[in-house]
Amino acid sequence: MFTGIIEEIGVLRGVQREGQALVLTISATRILEDVHLGDSIAVNGVCLTVIRFDASSVSMDVMPQTYRSTNLKQLQPGSRVNLERAMAAGGRYGGHMVQGHVDTPGRILSRNREENAVVYVIRPEREDVLRYIIPQGSVAIDGISLTVVDTTEESFAVSIIPHTLQETILADKAAGDTVNLEADILGKYIDRLLRAPAPSAATKKTGGLTEAFLAENGFL
Repeated sequence: MFTGIIEEIGVLRGVQREGQALVLTISATRILEDVHLGDSIAVNGVCLTVIRFDASSVSMDVMPQTYRSTNLKQLQPGSRVNLERAMAAGGRYGGHMVQGHVDTPGRILSRNREENAVVYVIRPEREDVLRYIIPQGSVAIDGISLTVVDTTEESFAVSIIPHTLQETILADKAAGDTVNLEADILGKYIDRLLRAPAPSAATKKTGGLTEAFLAENGFL
């Protein structure tokens, strides 16, 4: 679990490619302070697992499903990436609950300055994701916890303060670029529960949740 508060910007040192499987090696400093094999680190909002590290870099696998579902496939040596370690127990939730499970890439339609802020308008590749994105709600963009300021039938907007631009790779992004999008997990669970079919006969007999009911409705 992450919070969407980026800890540092790393630089991609190398990419090993084998079809749709990748190994990313990223130069970093802060996230290496207490790194261990098997740790989870969010790279541009994608939860990846540490497979090796040294004093100045960390390497992580990208499997084909992640390759297809995110913009990590577009990275090249020298690319800057947002990095965040998994949240420690007892830490502060400065952002919101972020899983690092990207719902869809999105494309930036426009980037415009509004006094001290920069407003990005983004269209998700999967239109159904928009049902989870609401004004004043939370969304993770390349792993950054942000507040939605407006929505339409095909896009949404976020307003970025100068500090966020300085501390993340959003400063590098312009109209036409892609970003990873993760909608608020609470909205997704509520939507799934509301859309679940009526309880089965097995559930009615017991008067509560059963393993069969959970499996039938996609929770197991």
